[in-house]
Order: sequence, then C-alpha cells, then structure tokens
Amino acid sequence: MNKYSKYLLFTLICVLGMSAITKDKSRLYEISKNIEIFVNVFKELNANYVDDIDPAQLMRTGIDAMVGSLDPYTNYISEAQVQGYRINSEGKYEGIGAIVEKIGDHITVVEPYENSPAQIAGLRAGDRIVEVNGLATKGKTQAELSTFVRGLPGTKVNFTIERPGKSGTMDVELTRGEVNITNVPYSGKVSEGIGYISLTTFTPDASKNIGGAFKKLQKDGKLNGLILDLRGNGGGLLREAISICNIWVPKDKEVVYVKGKVKDRDKSFKTNNIPMDLDIPLVILTDKSSASASEIVSGVIQDLDRGVIIGQRSYGKGLVQNTKEVGFNSRIKLTTSKYYIPSGRCIQSVEYADGEPKDIPDDQRAVFKTMNGRPVLDGGGISPDVKLEVENIPDVVSSLKQERLIFHYVTERLQQTALDTPDMENIQFEDYTDFVSFVKKSDFKFETSLENEIKELQELDEGNPNIDLGTEIAALESKLEAQKADDLTQFKPEITKLIEKEIATRYFLQKGKAYQSLKSDPVVDKAISILNDSEEYNSILSKLK
Repeated sequence: MNKYSKYLLFTLICVLGMSAITKDKSRLYEISKNIEIFVNVFKELNANYVDDIDPAQLMRTGIDAMVGSLDPYTNYISEAQVQGYRINSEGKYEGIGAIVEKIGDHITVVEPYENSPAQIAGLRAGDRIVEVNGLATKGKTQAELSTFVRGLPGTKVNFTIERPGKSGTMDVELTRGEVNITNVPYSGKVSEGIGYISLTTFTPDASKNIGGAFKKLQKDGKLNGLILDLRGNGGGLLREAISICNIWVPKDKEVVYVKGKVKDRDKSFKTNNIPMDLDIPLVILTDKSSASASEIVSGVIQDLDRGVIIGQRSYGKGLVQNTKEVGFNSRIKLTTSKYYIPSGRCIQSVEYADGEPKDIPDDQRAVFKTMNGRPVLDGGGISPDVKLEVENIPDVVSSLKQERLIFHYVTERLQQTALDTPDMENIQFEDYTDFVSFVKKSDFKFETSLENEIKELQELDEGNPNIDLGTEIAALESKLEAQKADDLTQFKPEITKLIEKEIATRYFLQKGKAYQSLKSDPVVDKAISILNDSEEYNSILSKLK
C-alpha cells in the first residue's frame, strides 16, 4: 500500500468515526429533545385541560401507545399487573390459590389449585364470594377482587360465600400463601408402552418436572414411545426450553443462537448435560397457540430429526424478551433479540394483524434443511410433519361453554348426588336426559351459522324491493328450529365428554382435567398410531419432501 493509499484509508476511518460520533450525538439530542417535549405536553394537559385528568391514566395511555407501536410482545407492566406477570413467568404468586371469575353477577370460584390455601380452607368450584373482609363483591370486577385477596403469605383473609344447594351464607377464613401452579398437570401411559407428558408453561423447574415424569414412565414398564404435549403452551423461560431439549439431545449440541442489536449480547446456547435418552421414538404435539419456548423445543427436535411434530402450525414467535425495572415496582418487557434454531431458521412471523401473526404462505417462506436433509421453512411458526385439521366445535357446544351451563349443571348435580370414591380413569356420565332437562329449564338460547345466513337474507330482502326471499327465509327458519331442537341430541357425545371433564376437574383438579381431555383426542390417537408403527415413524424423519 503506497503513501497516498494509506492517507486515503486513514481519512476514511476518521470520517466514518466522526460520522458515528455525530450520529450518536444526534440520536442523544433527539431523545433529550423529545423527552422534554413529552414532559411539557403532559404538564400543560394536566394544568389546563378543561376537565379533570387522571395523571396516572394519561401517562399509561402514552406509554401503551409508545410500546404498542412496536411488536406485540413489548409491553409495560404496571405495579397492579405484576402479580399476573409473576403467574405467567414464574408459575407462582401470593394469594389464595384458585381460579376465580365473574359469572353473571357473581364472583365465583371456578377451580381451586391442589394443596392451595383455597382448597385447604374447603372452597369448592361453584362457591360464590359475596364478601371479602366484610366488603361486598357485588358490582366489583374480577380485577378489583384480586386486589382484595392479594397479600403477603401468612396473612389472613375472610370470605363470606354462598354455596349452591345450601341455604344462607358461610364464613371461611383463609391464610394466604405462595401458590405454585404445576407446569406438568398430567403424565402417564396413554396406550400399551406409550407415555404421555403434558407441559402447560416453561416456568422454573419445567425441565426438572419433565425429566422426573419421563424417568417415572421408564420405571413403570417398557416404554416404546413418548408424546410431549405442547398444545396451548405459550412459552416461557429460554433456559427451560434448552434443558428440555437436552433430555433427548446429545450434550454440547448447539440448539439456539440469539442475535440482537447489541452484538456483544449475541450468544450461542448448547446442551450442557448428558441426555436421558437418545433413542426412544418421540412425538411432540403443537397447535396455533404453541409459542416461543414451545417452538424452540419442537423446532430443535424437528431440525435434528429427533422426533415427529404432529398437529397444527405453531404461533410464530421467534423473539426473546427481557424484563427491566422502570421504577415504583413497574417493569417493561421488551424484545431484545431473535432466536435461531439448528437449521439456521428463525420462526418469527414478520407480519401482524390486530396483534396476531398473519399466516404466511409456504411459497413465501425461506427453505432450510434438517439434519437428514428434510426441507423446513422459516417465518410463521413450526409446520408439523403430520398436519391435522382443527376439530370444529359445534355451535351448541360453544354456546353451552360460553353460558357456563355445563359448569352450573355439574355444580348443582354434585350438590345433590356425590360420586362414591370416584375413579379418575373411569368417570362416566350416563344421565344425559337430566342434563337436557336442566338446559331447557335455563331458557338456553344460542345462535348458529344458519341464523347468520338467515339474517343476511333478511337484510337483502328488506333492502331490495325487487327481490322477494320470503319463501326461502321461511324454509330456512323452519329448518333452523328443527336443527336447534336436535342439536342437544346430535352432539350428545361431545357434550357428555365436557360434562365428564368438569366432573373430573371437581374431584381431581388440574390432573383430572388433563387426563379427561385425553379421552377421544384425535391428535393423541394419531400420535399413538405413528409411535406404534416404526416404519411410518422412520419414513417421516428420513424422506425428502
């Protein structure tokens, strides 16, 4: 390099360096300027706006708008919301340990957690909370109730409840505690030699609990295959996802690479431990609600051809969030990087509609290869190796659930006739005519897709004098009445299954609910079929598509 070239290079470096410094100074100036503008606008509104303004609400609106302009996962968490954040991120919180919802005008216990203060004190599903520490709950929201019952472990709270089937009210004293919500509600054999483990969230100890459940299944007789159910699992801690992969993936294998704006924070994550098993056939179940850490586990297993993914395409969240304290016990959860799995792909959806990922056609997604050379796609979630359509829920079933009629029926039924020493594996409901009578007495009404068609025809008929659709509408209305009258009979199997699930939940809580959900589950049935057919299982993992 001659003297002139060295001079040009030195000059270029100086210019670029000065440019970077100037850019940084300009950015800092813009930040400082706009913060000052924001504060001045806030002060003027608070001092001079014609109506009284709630300063906290006004600031919250501004913060929500600011983070809302970014991706759907960057959120501000106020002090009042920290409790809910802890439940989602840590699987624990301080309180009474029960799912409580507003049903109609009543704050109602829907489901106590196992070994929780609520269960120990004798609260049951269906109990209506009418007072908390002498304060009436009528007219209060569910969020307001949570502020009543929240408190430090060891402190007392007094409930006055109404129990369906009992006259008068009852006083119940609870001692608040730290409530741990299990992330593995059920594990066991679902067929001869086929094990099943359900994971609901990647909270602390998820990998430990999965490993423990897997070890127990291995001890309970020959294990020919394993199903890991991640349906409805919205994710959680990255370290737990890596540790779960490590149960079936060799040590020192790179499973996730994280890249963000700050290059010094880019990091490769490898498995650290000796795996528990490298050979057992493995199936992972996913659906559109399987997100983030669920997609890491299913994507890693797919990329390494370690198991078969069955179900629907996952959510499509390939972003990593970190939480920062911002004062007064408030936090901001912000996206700091994207993660990439062994094939090199990122499964993050790049388009959103109303805060939800948009479906990206396969021909617009980049192609990567698994370890065996199978093509897999980036962006928009993990596509299953065996895709199953979502089961359609009949209108009548959706309405029964929405109106809480199954919940109310089981509450009333168990007040009248309790099951003698119920067996979780053999809960059967056989008095369907009694349920139908209950529904008819409740003045149950529901809409069907056919009703929407009739409404559209009526609007068309009324809006166009040249069209007479009266005969067609009358025929459809007649058909509708006959269809509605028959729906409770036609969908008896589906409704009976939900009644049995509610009964199982009353007696065996989360474990009973999870076990009952497995009965007549077409996705689990398909997984069992593939695990019992080694030729089909191996062909899925080896064939080039």
